[in-house]
Formats: sequence, C-alpha cells, structure tokens
Amino acid sequence: MALKYTINTFETDPAEASKTLVTFVVNDDVTEQSFAISKSVTTASNTDVQICTAAQSAAQAEIDAWASNNANVGKTWNPDTEKIE
Repeated sequence: MALKYTINTFETDPAEASKTLVTFVVNDDVTEQSFAISKSVTTASNTDVQICTAAQSAAQAEIDAWASNNANVGKTWNPDTEKIE
C-alpha cells in the first residue's frame, strides 16, 4: 500500500494567527480510498517544509489508524478457504 499526501490547504489558522492550518488529502493507491485531515501547527520562523512535516507528524497516528482500518477494502473473502484474497 502506497499513500500519497496531497496538500489541500495551507493557510493562516483563522482561530490563531500564529499558526498555519494544513490539510492533507491522503490517497491509498491500492484501495482507492481517501482521507482528509487538518492540523494547526505553530508557524514561527519555520519553512513551509517544516510546517508540513510538523502537520504530518501531528496527523500520523490518525492516518495510520485509517490506513489500517481500510487494509482489506477491495479484497475478496473466499468462504471455501476462509481466506481474504
């Protein structure tokens, strides 16, 4: 399973001007499922790359849980062999 992270929004957080709101849309190329998640991280003097890295780190546990829950989406259940294929 390969996950692709697309930056959907990257803007000053309307609730707190000292933070940047980053939204990722994560696509699973195997199940063809997608998941959107937003995180607000401190802007300070961080570069765009540092801000995206911090947002991904803050979101990673939720992304991992989503990916795990979708691991069998699109697979076939074979009742004769009792296996997921």
